[in-house]
Amino acid sequence: MRKLIFATNNKHKLEEVKDVSLGQIKILSLKEINCFDDIPETANTLEGNALMKAQYIYDKYGYDCFADDTGLEVEALDGRPGVYSARYAGEEQNSENNMQKLLSELNGIENRKAQFRTVVALIEKGHARYFKGIIKGHITLSPRGNAGFGYDPVFIPDGFSQTFAELGSELKNKISHRALAINELKKYLNLQ
Repeated sequence: MRKLIFATNNKHKLEEVKDVSLGQIKILSLKEINCFDDIPETANTLEGNALMKAQYIYDKYGYDCFADDTGLEVEALDGRPGVYSARYAGEEQNSENNMQKLLSELNGIENRKAQFRTVVALIEKGHARYFKGIIKGHITLSPRGNAGFGYDPVFIPDGFSQTFAELGSELKNKISHRALAINELKKYLNLQ
């Protein structure tokens, strides 16, 4: 079975990607390779951050590796929070504060269209490739649901009436932006 390092310290992302990979890729976490470094994410694009994380692991440990970065892009906010989604309300990366800031900025705004966009950067034998996933939807007036993480309680994907946090991980992991990007990676690896 193909082994890849997933350059993330986010346990929610790790679980989600392991679910999506359906056991077709052996995904190792940073902890499993004894990497406890705080990998920088200082690029101003999702592609740049994903590549920065994957390149760091490849350069330091020599493993083929992939990393992702995801942004929530809200039409009425000119694409914000985008690449700054995780630290939208501050460097402490508090999901509740991020959601509250977003809802506050959208207060009174009718256009609530948004999309989640994920970029996965794979470094394989020193070469980088990118895989993308986008899911369109809209932002709710208030958080709903208890599953998921990040902005899941305020995002309703097109074609559904429930937020990601209400849909639950099984369904979310079939339709999400991250699932779409990981499925593109699997296709590239000839696993579909």
